Amino acid sequence: MELLDKLNWRYAAKAMNGKVVPEKKIKNILEAISLAPTSSGLQPFEVMVITNKELKEQIKPVAWNQPVITDCSHLLVFAAWDHYTEDRINHMFDLTNEIRGFENEGWENYRQMLLGMYPKQDPEVSFAHAARQAYIGFSMAIAAAAFEDVDATPLEGFEPSKVDEILGLKDKGLRSCVMLPIGYRDTDSDWLVNLKKVRKPMSELVTEFK
Repeated sequence: MELLDKLNWRYAAKAMNGKVVPEKKIKNILEAISLAPTSSGLQPFEVMVITNKELKEQIKPVAWNQPVITDCSHLLVFAAWDHYTEDRINHMFDLTNEIRGFENEGWENYRQMLLGMYPKQDPEVSFAHAARQAYIGFSMAIAAAAFEDVDATPLEGFEPSKVDEILGLKDKGLRSCVMLPIGYRDTDSDWLVNLKKVRKPMSELVTEFK
């Protein structure tokens, strides 16, 4: 299966060579993120796409000085909603009605249920839920990058509050949760490039109930 071949090819590149990824490939990766499933279809996150050299240089020190931050082609920062608000929920329900061209009573009842529940949650509970949705899009981006023969390095090793400050995310009601440098592996300096992929055997990973 081609997808499995691509996933076997990919790994978390520790060094990138600075080569620019074609815009078409980036658009395909972003489209895959957009198509990711999310709870109630709310898509409670945004993706910051950073190619600006100065911004990457600012982020690098608060991301453990990892070289892929500055050596990647595009740095994707996934930022989740800091809270589910009535405006945010209504926007997505209104957008659904607009695109589908009709209103559905069951769907409107579901809207009211979420409006009566989500905005009342503790902000930390809301953010944790939104961040889990962001991770679904993040996973889709990793698979899509592999399908495009592009390297992607999952990164949680950074100081979210500092990244939020650099990118002005607080003013947008967002909080960074994970980053994904995208580019091409540097085969000459990456110690991980030729090592075998290690995964638990399926017997340890999967339990079947028949």
